[in-house]
Amino acid sequence: MNAQRAGLDPAHLYEYLTKAREKLLNWVRPLTLEQYTKEFPLGLKTLRNTLVEIPQAEWTYVQRLRGEDAPLWDERPFARFYKTDFAPLDRAWREQAEETRGTLHEISDWARAVEYVARSSDEPPVRIRTTMGGIASQLLFHEVHHRAQAMAMLRQLGVAAQDLDYSFLMYEWTEAPT
Repeated sequence: MNAQRAGLDPAHLYEYLTKAREKLLNWVRPLTLEQYTKEFPLGLKTLRNTLVEIPQAEWTYVQRLRGEDAPLWDERPFARFYKTDFAPLDRAWREQAEETRGTLHEISDWARAVEYVARSSDEPPVRIRTTMGGIASQLLFHEVHHRAQAMAMLRQLGVAAQDLDYSFLMYEWTEAPT
């Protein structure tokens, strides 16, 4: 069976992420700044840090998919949102989603080899070898990892954050005859 027909197309899977993301962000939008920046003993400590991490990394993976270098972490476009309330991040993330969507739709050879050097301000450079599909997979899975952390934080704030499973959002559900 063709991988794209089997639902393994990264562009299709990204559509699931955006549906799940929208539900997650709907739980975040009504929070106060105090709730958004409250520290928790898990993950990146705050909803803000956790949520900024996702599009910041997504932007980076899109640069890699396009064959472009990425600046140091603190110089990337989403770094400024580590110090803002949620609304500006929300707007910028929607714009990033359109960039990501377009990039994923342009790629046809997911097996193509990719090599780049990752640089950090506090660690030596590292040469990374993967494939276009490997980068797309990391983009997809990275968000799910941090989304789970955000959901745990939301639950501690009393928000019933649940039901973001792929099957709930992407399968067709109809009532069956009894």
